[in-house]
Amino acid sequence: METSSHADCDQAPEAPPGPASFPGRDQAGTLEFDRLYAGDCLQLFPRVASGSIDLVFADPPFNIGYDYDIYDDRLETEAYLAWTRSWGREVVRALKPDGTFWLAIGDEYAAEMKVLFHRELGLSLRNWVIWYYTFGVHCTRKLSRSHAHLFYFVKDPKRFTFNDQSIRVPSARQLVYFDSRANPEGRLPDDTWILRPQDVDGGFAPESDTWYLPRVCGTFKERAGWHGCQMPEQLLGRIIRGCSNPGATVLDPFGGSGTTLTVAKKLGRRFLGFELSPDYASAIEARLAYTKVGQSLEGGAEPLAGGKGRGRSKNHPV
Repeated sequence: METSSHADCDQAPEAPPGPASFPGRDQAGTLEFDRLYAGDCLQLFPRVASGSIDLVFADPPFNIGYDYDIYDDRLETEAYLAWTRSWGREVVRALKPDGTFWLAIGDEYAAEMKVLFHRELGLSLRNWVIWYYTFGVHCTRKLSRSHAHLFYFVKDPKRFTFNDQSIRVPSARQLVYFDSRANPEGRLPDDTWILRPQDVDGGFAPESDTWYLPRVCGTFKERAGWHGCQMPEQLLGRIIRGCSNPGATVLDPFGGSGTTLTVAKKLGRRFLGFELSPDYASAIEARLAYTKVGQSLEGGAEPLAGGKGRGRSKNHPV
């Protein structure tokens, strides 16, 4: 089986009962922020107030047959796209007029997703980012997969949040050529994030203009442990810093391993998340309980140096 990095999520069929301890899950009315809700995103989205969310990050199932605990990742194409269209409409409705939407998706449906969200649902595409990572999935009868797609949409192309100063990196003029004419403020990152340290001598430094953010593998101390497709905190950190302000509202309809919510909390944003699987939801709650505002993001200058045998981060609960 071939998979790509992605968080777990929900589908249209009714979800099994989740843990009764989750606040507000049986209450009618608008959902509260700084909470995770166990359940189907299509059932929970209508309880999100229209125009209340600054940033949505969605990492839905890729419909490639991944083995989730309760979700069937083998829908017919038209059913999968119809389901995507349903929750996509809710994303557009929930976003503020100047809101932003990021979508992670694999090769199989990248083109369809671009058309669906841009042409059908009316969002404006700012960037189509290629996330090129190390530790890609090994294939035996075709070239090994080592990338995913990240779509960056805004609701209004003339009015949106983009904190360029928070995500600038030194330019090649500064790092390589030591050119005195270089802008001391650096430059914005490229739209291709190269994540294979073996391709360059010495690897990538954190201040470089490429993103050294490999998939979160089993030996990394960042690994949550219960979910097979975990996003790196540093990847979400750049998106959340760049596309929202402190105190802004961040929503993830497919909670998965809880990385979006964890990073949002660390960076001082209000957060709201949904997760279909009761087991995953319980694990996310535990992860959030150990997370503090202002805490450093996991991963850093040497994300490969920190396997389980070398000790785990004091910031991580498992």
